[in-house]
Amino acid sequence: MAGLYFEQFTVGRVIEHEIRRTVTESDNVWFCGATYNPAQIHIDAEYCKNTEFGQPLVNSIFTLGLVIGLSIQDTTLGTTVANLGMTDTRFPKPVFAGDTIRSRTTVLEVRESKSRPNAGIVTFLHEGLNQRGEIICTTQRQALMLRKPAA
Repeated sequence: MAGLYFEQFTVGRVIEHEIRRTVTESDNVWFCGATYNPAQIHIDAEYCKNTEFGQPLVNSIFTLGLVIGLSIQDTTLGTTVANLGMTDTRFPKPVFAGDTIRSRTTVLEVRESKSRPNAGIVTFLHEGLNQRGEIICTTQRQALMLRKPAA
């Protein structure tokens, strides 16, 4: 199992995820189409020439999903029951087509579930960084994680 069980998480643990991903213009256009987001700032290059960015911005919800997705193999693949929520999500720097994104996860809290004896709740801080090491996204995610099965 690639993911970690509840008992394997400790507060303060930092995981630098190895998998990185370069975002493409196609990713952004597809995501905007799939989510029915016609905002010019994401899909209209001519419009964007006259903005402070000079080019289309990658949809921030795509960025959020990518940052969390890059963390899954090392944290929750096959061991998560459900996401319980995300808080304090921020996008301090823009993402553009051609940026390469990596992810870092810090375990903020670990507590037993009061209603599920086979699971516990872990709070993660996910940070996305671009190829220059600039933080482009942060979010706190609470996940219901399976306990390690009895041997």
